[in-house]
Amino acid sequence: MKLHRQAVPILGTSPLSIDRAENRHKFSAMLDTLGIDQPAWQELTSLDDVKDFVEKVGYPVLVRPSYVLSGAAMNVCYDEKELEEFLQMAAEVSKEYPVVVSQFLQDAKEIEFDAVAQNGEVVEYTISEHVEFAGVHSGDATLVFPAQKIYFETARRIKKVSRRITKELNISGPFNIQFLARNNEVKVIECNLRASRSFPFVSKILKRNFIETATRIMLDAPYTQPDKSAFEVEWIGVKASQFSFSRLHKVDPVLGVDMSSTGEVGCLGDDFSEAVLNSMIATGFRIPSKEKGIMLSSGATKSKVDLLDSSRMLAEKGYKIYAIAGTARFLQDNGVNAEAVYWPDENDQAENNVMKMIADHRFDLIVNIPKNHTKRELTNGYRIRRGAIDHNIPLITNARLASAFIESFCEMDVEDIQIKSWQEYK
Repeated sequence: MKLHRQAVPILGTSPLSIDRAENRHKFSAMLDTLGIDQPAWQELTSLDDVKDFVEKVGYPVLVRPSYVLSGAAMNVCYDEKELEEFLQMAAEVSKEYPVVVSQFLQDAKEIEFDAVAQNGEVVEYTISEHVEFAGVHSGDATLVFPAQKIYFETARRIKKVSRRITKELNISGPFNIQFLARNNEVKVIECNLRASRSFPFVSKILKRNFIETATRIMLDAPYTQPDKSAFEVEWIGVKASQFSFSRLHKVDPVLGVDMSSTGEVGCLGDDFSEAVLNSMIATGFRIPSKEKGIMLSSGATKSKVDLLDSSRMLAEKGYKIYAIAGTARFLQDNGVNAEAVYWPDENDQAENNVMKMIADHRFDLIVNIPKNHTKRELTNGYRIRRGAIDHNIPLITNARLASAFIESFCEMDVEDIQIKSWQEYK
């Protein structure tokens, strides 16, 4: 803005538009004017105000100090105790340091719209989806393009809303809009008037260089307009994140709204299973062998249900399933054979205590979904997760990612993965 005020020429989108997109209040007011839905939020300076807001929208809520970048110091609070604890951590809640409190939608899909525009008109775009539900930072999430599991109507609404935002901000150059979608209801999280981390990924898959188009538009140079068929690809790309938990002593390897990944890998496949397997193997996962077991600790009832179909597939494929008591009981009640193992703090000398089995390398994959935030749950869950990392056993802490991975290796043998170069995908 300082450069703009000094009449320095700025290439691409006007700094005034960038300020409208970056400033939470201005962007929110713009969406309201355009009649575009967004999660309810407020910037608040006292604990009483925060509680009043939560009373209106209900738990859980997303809380963050308003002066931080990209997910740092954000937290999802599920009850009043957590809210109070986090607000104390987030420094003094005062006029000087307000916090932004947002409604947190559970079981909502997160969808990315990456595009290049010229003078407020979209030139080329892509719609990709996160495997994990909203609540995992986009830098940690597993991204799929083209989107596989969104309704046609959802995609239509996303395009419509994106075009209106593009026109209103008169965008020239690259941009990314993040959406939440649930039952065809679409809400805008934010709009970044810059290239996003998914730009190189979707460019590689489409074989169209979005950055080149954006740069040419910003420089007023000629560019080639894509024809419609350029967006109809016959293959699928999956971007998986790389984590370095094994190098971070005592860190809990569970994902949340702040970013933990230290890299990412983009992989292709002729179908979803192949692309998922390629990307998981590339980030260090291995396909479980049938000699060892798979350990499931599937958290709350919802994630138990989410994992039921993939548990059935494991059993049908002849994998030995071990599970913590509650999960084992749920699986057995639903016709899936699972052997119960003890929590870390139960019968710690027993042969089938989960920590002893981890130390003996009895598992080839551990799925541990955090259930709730009680002390026992956190301590036991943490010990299992950390044990997996310290013993180099593949660990998944998200039910949707676990299902995608399990279903992929049950549907496809690792020997059947094709070895193809990027150029061979035509």
